Amino acid sequence: MTPSRTSQNALALAAVCLTSLMFGLEISSVPTILSTLERVLPADFREIQWIMNAYTLACTTVLMATGSLADRFGRRRVYVISIVVFALTSLACGLAQSAPVLIVSRFLQGMGGGAMLICQVAVLSHQFREGRERSKAFGAWGIIFGIGLGFGPIIGGMIVAVADWQWVFLVHVVLSIVALGLVFVGVQESRDPHANYLDVPGIVTLSLATFGLVYFITQGPDLGMGSPQALGIAAATLVSFIAFLWIEKRSPRPMFDFSVFRIRRFSGAMFGSMGMNFSYWSFMIYLPIYFQGALGYSSVNAGLSLLAYTLPTLVMPPFAERLSLRIDARRVIPLGLFTIGLGFLLMKIGSGMAHASWLTMLPGSLLCGVGLGMTNTPVTNTATGAVSANRAGMASGIDMSARLISLAINIALMGFILLKGVTTSLANALPGIFDAVSLRTLAEKVAAGSLQHLAQSNAALAAADPQGQVVQAALVHGFGWVMAYGVVGAWVLALLSVVAFGAGGRDVERGREPTSAAAERVCEPTL
Repeated sequence: MTPSRTSQNALALAAVCLTSLMFGLEISSVPTILSTLERVLPADFREIQWIMNAYTLACTTVLMATGSLADRFGRRRVYVISIVVFALTSLACGLAQSAPVLIVSRFLQGMGGGAMLICQVAVLSHQFREGRERSKAFGAWGIIFGIGLGFGPIIGGMIVAVADWQWVFLVHVVLSIVALGLVFVGVQESRDPHANYLDVPGIVTLSLATFGLVYFITQGPDLGMGSPQALGIAAATLVSFIAFLWIEKRSPRPMFDFSVFRIRRFSGAMFGSMGMNFSYWSFMIYLPIYFQGALGYSSVNAGLSLLAYTLPTLVMPPFAERLSLRIDARRVIPLGLFTIGLGFLLMKIGSGMAHASWLTMLPGSLLCGVGLGMTNTPVTNTATGAVSANRAGMASGIDMSARLISLAINIALMGFILLKGVTTSLANALPGIFDAVSLRTLAEKVAAGSLQHLAQSNAALAAADPQGQVVQAALVHGFGWVMAYGVVGAWVLALLSVVAFGAGGRDVERGREPTSAAAERVCEPTL
């Protein structure tokens, strides 16, 4: 018996929501198990960074290509392939016995996840075309994605507490099987007969430029920033980026049409998009390390503490939309970024208190989540609403790319700053005890949050710091630097957003209403 259109659409929405939940969980649940991975694999600090960054970079790599492939070869077909890839690579992550294997598996998992994310948008856009029905479908999708991101930390912590860390990944194998069943029953096949061009040179050069920059930030200190190897990586990164700009300006169908940046509302929204990932999302990777390493919390308690950071992002978007209608998104977006920066300032103050705890971090954590919730949906709606309807998909692609690329870069930058802050504190507190190489090795272990067994494995440290107060203070000092970077990053991007929006200039493309006057609004994922 063939299901009715209504029931078929309901099953398609269930499939999209389930896969969006999987994608969100895979981003936010993994940070809470990083300290466990550091111990059991084992993994050093740079490998911990790459466990997160491999996923993000891979998502960016496939982001723009997937839409074109789905339009050309069939959206349901590519959706099914992406779910299968995500399931198989999640299985590989769960079975990994070493950090390098997990990093490679995470990269492949990110490719499946990124493709899955784009296919979700394509399926919803094709299957829900009426205004009210479409708005409800996209709203449900965004809410479920937000639930995955918001509750991921506590879910990851609980999985580690009641089972093994592998189940943080293996659970997606089971969920993928359910999702495939829903897709086969509910999702209609569709394609664009005019989709016959894929911007491969642009995809390759942008991916190489992003990967090169992240690699330079993470590996440069070991290679020596002025060494021939490091300078070669920097030069190759710059050449790749220049090549990307040249290719996109000459491509007949570029994936990045830079002319849209002349639209003030679009440019202002893009600074808001990057600002969220210069601060909020990249710091979420490291905040569990602070709770577990500096405060000594278990994985479950660290996950519970993170709820104050994530849950406001689920509550604020409706308020942010009403605020955008009243005072306009050009004011709401910078205000949201300013609020995030203020939250980081309060977290820095709370972490530096004599008896720091989740309570001293609570005001800043809540304020960061409120700021993110204020910024996200207005950014997406403003970016897509500022361009003509036939370029809304491209604008959405640029928005998502800006988020993922800035996230990958700032995961690396925050790690670099954390390590530098820890190293500086240890060098000042333990002068002359360690040479440069030994000091950096110790700093990497401290930055990874593995403080419990440091003294037993290092005789010099046991003699100089028998109570572990120096290494704990060094970790807190390093996080102080990272939180200060979060303040500066959010506030600088808020200022740039204000300047980009301006008081005049071209707000939108011809024939397009300003976003604040748009009748239809959708709630998109908060990444």
